[in-house]
Amino acid sequence: MELNTHGKIDQSLSGKPLAVETDSFASLLLKTDGRMVADEKGLVHGGFIFSAGDYCAMLCVNHPNVVLGKAEVKFLKPVKVGEELIFEGVVVEKDGKKRTVEVVGKNRDNDTVFIGKYYCVIPEKHVLER
Repeated sequence: MELNTHGKIDQSLSGKPLAVETDSFASLLLKTDGRMVADEKGLVHGGFIFSAGDYCAMLCVNHPNVVLGKAEVKFLKPVKVGEELIFEGVVVEKDGKKRTVEVVGKNRDNDTVFIGKYYCVIPEKHVLER
């Protein structure tokens, strides 16, 4: 498994890659913890769930310059601190430098908690390069 993108991401916040098949498929594990809690009841903030989905999509493309252009997501069930989630993503469309990736996040009971469609772009050079 060779990671060609997002090499500096904090995997403790966005998930640890389990499998990467460049321009095809990826999966990752997100272990939720106290840094992600939104309230006194232990609800995990959706931003961390979104980030794991985004990171999974980037790993599906696995190109050094890949960036997110747009996303359509649904949060289907709440996530409580301490839960572990598995995200799986699949590239469902390729159009030149554009990729559409569908990502599903499930808890250990195999309940779907998150679905997303991520529209990724692979620019010729890094977006911060002039």
